[in-house]
Amino acid sequence: MTYHPKSEFMSVMMSRGFLADCTDYQALDEALSNGVVPAYIGFDATAKSLHVGSLIQIMMLRWLQKTGHKPITLMGGGTTKVGDPSFRADERPLLGPEQIDANIAGIRQVFSAYLDYSDAPNGAMMINNAEWLDGLNYLDFLRDIGRHFSINRMLAFESVKSRLDREQSLSFLEFNYMILQAYDFLELNRRYGCVLQMGGSDQWGNIVNGIDLTRRVLDHQIFGLTSPLLTTSDGKKMGKSQSGAVWLNPEMLSPYEFWQFWRNTTDADTGRFLKLYTELPVEECDRLGALEGSEINAAKIILANEVTTLLHGAEAAQAAEATAREVFEKGGVGDDLPTVTLSVDDLGDGISIVQLFVRAGLSKSGKDAKRLIGENGARLNDAPLENPGLIIDADALATPIKLSAGKKRHALVQLG
Repeated sequence: MTYHPKSEFMSVMMSRGFLADCTDYQALDEALSNGVVPAYIGFDATAKSLHVGSLIQIMMLRWLQKTGHKPITLMGGGTTKVGDPSFRADERPLLGPEQIDANIAGIRQVFSAYLDYSDAPNGAMMINNAEWLDGLNYLDFLRDIGRHFSINRMLAFESVKSRLDREQSLSFLEFNYMILQAYDFLELNRRYGCVLQMGGSDQWGNIVNGIDLTRRVLDHQIFGLTSPLLTTSDGKKMGKSQSGAVWLNPEMLSPYEFWQFWRNTTDADTGRFLKLYTELPVEECDRLGALEGSEINAAKIILANEVTTLLHGAEAAQAAEATAREVFEKGGVGDDLPTVTLSVDDLGDGISIVQLFVRAGLSKSGKDAKRLIGENGARLNDAPLENPGLIIDADALATPIKLSAGKKRHALVQLG
């Protein structure tokens, strides 16, 4: 695309790889050049933390604020009661109000690391769509909003079509989700002057619905902008690691494990991830991403440090790097490794090494742990572990023991 943006925000989106599509590049660029633009991204409260898959959206909001505009984090306290069917093969489990509120509180912690929620003209806002969805009168909503939606058009959306093509059930409850999301944009525009919705490219249909609805009901011009759906160079979905989701809250994933996830980035992804997930200049990201051989490892450490500093602070990033050096270069234990503390009751007459690997998060199941040991991928205190029947008792835990799965994943086990 040859369009050269005037606004700093659009320039950042394009040069750093955040931009997949936009409803009207030039008109949005003009609006961004002429004053503070309030923009939102919606996040459903389905867990107590977001994971790395949401980080591209969080960085978009951060850049929006850094370039002088107003980010709105819309929490789906209302829509989480319904569940987004987009690109899912099944219906989401429904959560109660208490769980949703607890999840929103956990997610707020993450946003506070990236955004400034202040009274400044570009201060971030956190809004819950339960504010307008909880009090809706169904008949009024059908008459005023429902009449603007064509079932034929909704059936053509990829998120719905993919479910129907596979002959998988799509409930009326879920089908309503896209109407509610469109209504969110209308209400944010009406109440807070929000003129831009951003999201992953899988949300394009929902975003366009909201723009269309707002134009029909309020006759206001608003915009949509999407980011690419990110996969790693080997085709995997961003946000998953061998041991599961890479959570952003420290109580769900330690800063060391978070740092390690980024340190393990493949060579081919390093430059792209530096542009998306750090604030280093684009030229520096390109230079680091072009390094080869052992030099690319230095770039990955910079990536891990920069991303961890943004979320957990510089001290946590330095501690994680120091632990990694201690573990990998010197074969030591390190202070910051994930730690499993067993009580005497837990231990009883002893616990199998296979169970310990599962408890430490280094294996998904006993079967997985046995396979790891059988393939010589497991180590105990840096020595190859060959006996899957080994029992660890209180004497063995007189000092902490170190478990390793492969070269890069480690944990400590100690008696508490």
